[in-house]
Amino acid sequence: MDKARFDKLHIKLFLAIAGAIAALTLAAYFVFTTSFERGFVQYLNRADELRLESMIERLAEGYERERGWAWVANDRERWVEMSRDALGLPRPSEQGAVESGPRRDTPLTIDRRLMLFDADRTRLVGRAEAADSAVLKPIMVQGATAGYLGYVPRPEMVESIERVYLQRQRVAFGSIAVGMLAAALLLGAGLAWWLTRRITLLARGTHSLIQGMYDVRIDAPGHDELAQLARDFNTLAATLGATRAARQQWIADIAHELRTPLALLRAEIESLQDGVRPLDQTSVASLATDTARLARLVEDLHTLSMSDVGALSYYKEPVELAEVIADVVDGQKRTLDDKALRIELRLDDTVRVLADETRLAQVFANLLQNNLRYTNAPGRVAIALRRENGRAVVTWEDSGPGVAQSDLPRLTERLYRVESSRNRASGGSGLGLAIARAIVEGHGGKLTARASALGGLAIEVSLPAFK
Repeated sequence: MDKARFDKLHIKLFLAIAGAIAALTLAAYFVFTTSFERGFVQYLNRADELRLESMIERLAEGYERERGWAWVANDRERWVEMSRDALGLPRPSEQGAVESGPRRDTPLTIDRRLMLFDADRTRLVGRAEAADSAVLKPIMVQGATAGYLGYVPRPEMVESIERVYLQRQRVAFGSIAVGMLAAALLLGAGLAWWLTRRITLLARGTHSLIQGMYDVRIDAPGHDELAQLARDFNTLAATLGATRAARQQWIADIAHELRTPLALLRAEIESLQDGVRPLDQTSVASLATDTARLARLVEDLHTLSMSDVGALSYYKEPVELAEVIADVVDGQKRTLDDKALRIELRLDDTVRVLADETRLAQVFANLLQNNLRYTNAPGRVAIALRRENGRAVVTWEDSGPGVAQSDLPRLTERLYRVESSRNRASGGSGLGLAIARAIVEGHGGKLTARASALGGLAIEVSLPAFK
């Protein structure tokens, strides 16, 4: 139970963000306090040394004037007064005035840590117990060492007002650290809530998609990665919805297309069984025609399904594209003459492509069947082949009737016919152009439809040319 709670994303984000900031805050607190204390102590020691320079000068002057150290070694008050003057400490009279007000600690305690040594380093003034730890500063008189001024460096934890000041700094740093920790907790909680709220919306939307509710959409304000992810999610949902609708329409169209030839075939068989029609060669030929139409439709559906899954096989080799087109046209020469369709060929014999010749022949046969079904007699079919920018371009045009501009983009859709009322015996299943486009795209090409200058439809096939 506890483990499940800690596995939540918002808990992990909160712990990661707040923990990182808290660790940085604590590290900064210890670094700042330690460095400040050390720096402060070093500053005071340096300040002491600078102050001692003036006292060394006065001691050197006194030694040269009195020709020895007796004048100060035997006069404690002079030593104290001299050290206070050199270090800028208040005189006793001034200190008494200060003490009449609120009682304060002595601001500096360096006078208790000063000592005087002669040239042989014998202590003359100062506490004996501090002599071993004293730092000696030479007192030079006329180029010779007349003695030493010794002082004990400030300890790591300084006394009096320095201690109070450091304590106040620690409190200040501690307050800042506590404030930063509180801010870290609030920031971590806020960021965790903000991030997980948007991720939760995506998770809910994903669950809706799993349940098949493709109309779900997620608000995508902003321009960050999560907003882009939300927009991609909406695009995915719309695509899935469109795919489901297309699949449903596809299934309905297939069922409708299969129902018609099956109904015709069943009606003819029942008429033969009931004796309404005689069983002769004409009846058998009609049954064969219906069966062939049904087999062709099933084969076309199989070809498209294989293309969808990428299993449509191609045996590519260098192909003379003009020969393939000419063979397809020659194979339908009699049918074209019967339909009073005149063929105009303008083919560049030098254009070659790396392709499956059988599949390309299927493409051009479908285009020619489209002309035979929809071009009014007498009519024209103009076929041109040229090389353009390293590609083989086939333009396949016919005369009227034309196709509305709004219908052109949908001509290569499966089972789509411009006129739904057109008889299927002449109009076909609406799969020919879809199969042609699938084969052309399988060869790295492109098939597009546009209005023809002849008044009908123009199909352009573009394939990579083979050198």
